Amino acid sequence: MTDASTEPTEPTAPTTPATASTTPAARTKAKVGLRIMHRRYVPYGHAHYAGNLVDGAYSLAAFGDVATEMCIVTDGDEGLFASYSDVQFRSRITAGDVIEISAEIIRVGTRSREMDFEVRVVGRGNQERGASAAEMLDPPIVATTARGVVVVP
Repeated sequence: MTDASTEPTEPTAPTTPATASTTPAARTKAKVGLRIMHRRYVPYGHAHYAGNLVDGAYSLAAFGDVATEMCIVTDGDEGLFASYSDVQFRSRITAGDVIEISAEIIRVGTRSREMDFEVRVVGRGNQERGASAAEMLDPPIVATTARGVVVVP
């Protein structure tokens, strides 16, 4: 009789969680219509032009921030921006504004997520009422729109 501990054994394949063998598309929570929104105050230190105007790149940076959150929520990764298309600067953004930035998924690929972006001014300083006076806007002003594509691993 042989001792089981001395007999050669065949190697076994390492075990992996069930999700490790699924494709990225199967693991994603990305769905068309999913929307993420941020709100932020635009500080006076961000003004670049006369009249406390903020440059257009401010909106694009905000789009990047909301797209990053979208990728984290849907895919557990920060993702990378691949492209912007149809960027439109429709109204000014000034220091002292409160802006709302949204991203909505409009197409889900295997590794890509196409999104519509929008910046709305929802609050604005009102210097006529006083140096620190401000008011919320109803309706908000659409300042910037764009379409963009991000990729995730």
